[in-house]
Amino acid sequence: MLQPRRVLLADDDLNVRSGVEELLSPLGLEIVHADSGSKAFEIARERLHDLHLLLLDLHMPGMTGLDVLTSLRGEFGGRIPRPSRIPPCILYSAEASEELRSRALALGAWAFLRKPVAPHALRGEVLRALESAG
Repeated sequence: MLQPRRVLLADDDLNVRSGVEELLSPLGLEIVHADSGSKAFEIARERLHDLHLLLLDLHMPGMTGLDVLTSLRGEFGGRIPRPSRIPPCILYSAEASEELRSRALALGAWAFLRKPVAPHALRGEVLRALESAG
């Protein structure tokens, strides 16, 4: 039997996390929840080997979604070891300025979406990112 694809879903708003999980449930994904950027980073570091996608809100307590991605990419002066494989990362925010979008994409984010995200757009990006990861 195939193992389910695991998605780390990080958002400090429980209603948003629940809504995204419900939206993605028809895809048969296993959702791992984090309610802060710090928790998302902790989970990603521990489970990077079995995560297939990171879905991160931009503004969260502790660390932003960009901070999580930056830390995983080892951009903090080598303090944090570079993982060998980082799954695709989709960032989303109500504050989707062109500057933030450019920073996210420069760090290697798969996509940067504006909240509220249209359901078909989110599902489509998730499917494309998962397909790219193999």
